[in-house]
Parts: sequence; structure tokens; C-alpha cells
Amino acid sequence: RYRPIGQNLANRFGPDSAASSQVSSDTGVPPTVVTIRDLKELPDLSFASWIKRRDAFSLFNGEHRKAAAKLMKLFIDQPDADTLVDVAAYARDRLNGPLFQYALSVALLHRPDTKNVPVPSMLHLFPDQFVDPGTNPRMMEEGSIVLDENRMPINIPMNFTATDAEPEQRMAFFREDLGVNLHHWHWHLTYPGAGPQEVVRKDRRGELFYYMHQQILARYQVDRFAHGLGRVEPLMNLREPIREPYYPKLLRTASNRTFSPRYPGMTMSDVVRPSERTEVRIADIETSIARVLEAINAGVAMSADGARVPLDDARGIDILGNMIERTSLSINRNYYGDVHNGGHMLVSYIHDPRGTYLESFGVMGGVATTMRDPLFYRWHKFVDNLFVRHKMRLPPYTAAELNNGSVMLESLETQLERSGGAVNNLVTFLERSQVDIGAGLDFAPTGSAFVSFTHLQHAPFVYRLRINSTARENRQDTVRIFLLPRLNEQGRPLTFDERRTMAIELDSFRVNLRPGITNVVRRSEHSCVTIPYQRTFGNVVQANAGDVQSRFCGCGWPAHMLLPKGNANGVQFDLFAMVSRFEDDNANVNYDENTGCDDSYSFCGLRDRVYPSRRPMGFPFDRRAATTVRSVADFVAPYRNMRLATVTIRFMNSVIDRPT
Repeated sequence: RYRPIGQNLANRFGPDSAASSQVSSDTGVPPTVVTIRDLKELPDLSFASWIKRRDAFSLFNGEHRKAAAKLMKLFIDQPDADTLVDVAAYARDRLNGPLFQYALSVALLHRPDTKNVPVPSMLHLFPDQFVDPGTNPRMMEEGSIVLDENRMPINIPMNFTATDAEPEQRMAFFREDLGVNLHHWHWHLTYPGAGPQEVVRKDRRGELFYYMHQQILARYQVDRFAHGLGRVEPLMNLREPIREPYYPKLLRTASNRTFSPRYPGMTMSDVVRPSERTEVRIADIETSIARVLEAINAGVAMSADGARVPLDDARGIDILGNMIERTSLSINRNYYGDVHNGGHMLVSYIHDPRGTYLESFGVMGGVATTMRDPLFYRWHKFVDNLFVRHKMRLPPYTAAELNNGSVMLESLETQLERSGGAVNNLVTFLERSQVDIGAGLDFAPTGSAFVSFTHLQHAPFVYRLRINSTARENRQDTVRIFLLPRLNEQGRPLTFDERRTMAIELDSFRVNLRPGITNVVRRSEHSCVTIPYQRTFGNVVQANAGDVQSRFCGCGWPAHMLLPKGNANGVQFDLFAMVSRFEDDNANVNYDENTGCDDSYSFCGLRDRVYPSRRPMGFPFDRRAATTVRSVADFVAPYRNMRLATVTIRFMNSVIDRPT
């Protein structure tokens, strides 16, 4: 295609051209000429080239996953980094862009010789999946007329998908948050469901799939109550009309086609699109659900070779997670089917299941866009109920598992991190931030292209704990901190069982205790759940400026979303803390939460190591309690190593510019 104009392109973009000296907005440095060597043998890319270059790519599509798995294996199998560059350059010009980006990013994260190479964020590569396309004309105008150093950020309005007449729009601050959607994308990058075994087979991968999504649902539900919205209803019936509409207003710039909306009352049907090798039938999903339920109820699943695999308390949740997501680790992929991904596909093609109108999938079909849709939460509530059903079969934790006889947690409180900061009163507000997306804009002026966006933020705070150890020598234990809602959207008290399933993990950390009193002060920014703002939104040059380990770790819940939003009147929660026995937690793994990426292990684990706690994720609230427990106070009362405090989260409806 470009051979006849090759010399012209070299004059415009080659090493001797004016463009060669321009500083890249993504890397922050002048271009470096990379020599691409001729390949001795051209790789056969037919396994992936059937996905058209400008079509959409979806990890929920089984055939797309197969193509991505083969491509990442091709990249991982290259003998050295230089050859990887040669092969990647050849593939890049011939394959679908998002497919290429995903497979190469996974390979970079998992090859020993490239694992410290920073992977560009999806926001910087494909900003069209995050940013209101209404900003494009203004960015083009700014970039064409204004010099790079004088360009002003273009504002993305908070509520650009609906008005307040739509009740679900009250949760747009959560669903459409850039950091929340980037987290979901990066989690699936870190934990691919298909590919070489060394990439997929990670410690407790299936359980992480369960727990990460369960915590998202808990956070979403708690803020629904605060905004006068009811419970998330699980999407149980795949054949009934769907009442929730969604108009995403996003534009795929590769094809200049919009993400299709979903109108009120639409009904799902079988997705059969032969040209895309896509076939998802409702009856098959229903059969798979029935088989998963049969395994859960029996406490035993059947492997592909006919063996009975117990779904016990040690490995059951991990086995179940891989079955439901249908990863390559599933013990019987053909029998238990593709429950989770199939549901995403049915919803995402609801507008054009047969491809009659040449429309691609909606936002539910992409890992970087799916959390924008209210139906994501309904579908995952159904999926989560499968895990809850399994957990209900397990016995309550015993007193020995919950107790820590040598420790008494004498006091617990929070305090805003400022002079004379309020105690047990937490504050949220809106913050306006900026991000440069210039590197991801096609056929746009070079240089920076800043957009400003408004997101939830909270005032920094600390936890203060007073712990009394009766042990005769120094010891190490684990502090766990959760936030539990009290009331539903109507102001009525929630039952203990409802509250424990909505418990939000805020932090978990090791603590060194000496005999007698130890006063612990823990800053909110050190949470094991979150990653800092810079790691969520930073570009490659910012990653290069950090330490080597931090370059891979974009996986983690965004720090600005640590707390629920609350409301202007203030929402009361129970803050729960326990000091659990380290002997029962110890996974015999070393990590330092102050360096590298060891600070966000709750949702993302530790790189190349086992999960840092042997306890089930969500302990102690992941299982039902004894029938005598009717309240959180009942649950805590028998144990000196647990304590409650009442905290209020108040939303201040003001917008503050992020400090630069």
C-alpha cells in the first residue's frame, strides 16, 4: 500500500526529517531510531488476521481470546527482546490495534527480559474508549492553532450520558469514572483468562476474579443506598425485557462508529454472527448455569476426565472462579461452558445480534468500557450470587479462627490528616484533574492534548488503633479494616447478613507488636486496595521516572475512590477492625508495601509470588455467621481483638482543582 510513496514518507517521518527531532508527548524525550531487522522467517498471523484491523476487539469473545492467546505466545516465545521488537513491528502493521496492544502488553509484563518495561495505559493509547467525543473538535482546534506550551485543557463534563431525569445517572460518578474503568482493564491485563500457562496460572486467580468483582459490587451498592437507589437486582432471566437503557456516547475512532446504545425494554436473543466467528446462544448459557449450580449444590464439580473435584473451603472458590469465567484453568471448560463471558456477549450485542445492521458490540463487550453500563452490575450481581451460594455451604468461622487471645484492640478511630482534624468524620468532594491524551489521538497535531475531568476524592485521613499485647515477646499480626453500611435507601436497618456481604475492605496490613501497648497510626493513602493517582493516570515518561518495580503496576483500585461518596447529609457506617493471628495468615512470602507494587495486593496479588495471606479473601465477612449473631455488635462482642467505631462520610458538593 505504501511502497509507491515510501521515499515521501521517509522524507516526512524518517530519521533525517523535521519530525524526528520532536519530543513525544507520550515518552517526553526526542525519538530514538530503532532498527527493525528483516525476519528470517515471517510468522504466520492467519490465526489473528481474520479480525479486521479497524473492527472492535473483545476479551469476552471466545474466538478473540483464542487469537490473543496465540499472539501473546508468539511474543513470549521470541528468544530475546530485539527479536520481539522485530516480530512485534511486523505484527503491528497487519493486525487489529487493540488485539495487538493487549497481547503485546501481556507479553511485556510476563517476559523476564521485558517485565520492567512500562506498559502504556489504555487511556493514552485508546482515549476514545474513555473520553467524551464531543471534546475532539475542540482538541483539534486547540492543537491546530495554539502552540504546545500554551494549550489549555478541554473539559469533559461529568454528566454527558444522561440528565438527572434518569435515576441511574446518580451513579454515573462511579460507573463512568476513568480510574474505575482503567482498573478493570488493567486487572484483566494482569490476569488473562487465556494464553500460555505461565501467564494464566497465577496463585488464587479464580478467587481474585470473585473477590475483586464482589468488592466492586459492594462499593456500588453502598453508594446506591446513599443516593436513594435500591438494591442491584441480579440479571437472572436472560429472556425478559431489560428496563435499563444506556446511551454511552463513545466513538470508536478506528472505524468512526459509535458504541451502540441500548433502548428501554430491549430483549436479548441468540448472538449468531458467522463473519465474526461469534455464536452465543441463550439456551447454552442457561445449561451452563444449571451445571454450575448443580456442582455448587453438590459441593463437587466434574473434571474433564470424569474425576470428582471437591469444592471445599480451601480451593473451592478458586476452582469455581475459573469455571465461571471459563479461563484455561477451568477443570471442564466444555461442560461448564462460558457463563460470565457469555452474559457479557448477549448484552453487548442486544441491538444487532445477527449483524444485520453491521453494528459492533456495545460497551458491555469491552473490558475498558463495560463498567459504564448499569447492566454490568446486574449481570455481576447474578454471577456473585453463584459464589455466595457456594460460600453459604461452608461452616461459620470458629472462635479459634476469629480469636487472637494474646491481643486486645482497645481503641479505634479515624482522624482527618490535618491539624485538629475531625475524628470519625470523613469528607468527600469533587476534584478536577488533567491528563494528557495527545499520544492516542490519530491524525491530530503533535504535542500535548490535555483534557480535564471531574472525579470523586476524599480528604486524607489516618486510622488510629491502640493495641494491647499480652505476649511475652514481640510478635507480628495482621490488621484488617472494613466499612459496613447500616441503612438501606429507605433508611431502614440492614440485617447482619446483608451488611457483611456489603462490607468494603479499606485496608489490611501487618503490624509489629511489642509486649504491652502499641499505638498504630496508618495513613489512608497506604491502603492495600488502592494505587496512587500517578499510577492510574500517569504516562510512560512518568513511569520511567519511578522505580523499576513500579512500572508494571497499574493494577489496583484508584485511590480517589477509596471511600464511598456518601451524601450531603452524612451517611453513618460501622468501621470494623480486627487484629488476626499472623500464624493463620502467613503465606511465607516476603513483600514490602512501601516499594514497587506490593501496595495494592488486595485485588491484584503480588507479582510472581503467592497471595500474601492464606485466609480466604474477604475474611471474616465472606462466610455466614452463627445463627445467634443478629448484628455486627453481636459478631464483635466475644472477641477482644475486634472493635467497632461509628464514622460518618459527608459529601461536600464543591469542585477543587487537583494540586499540580
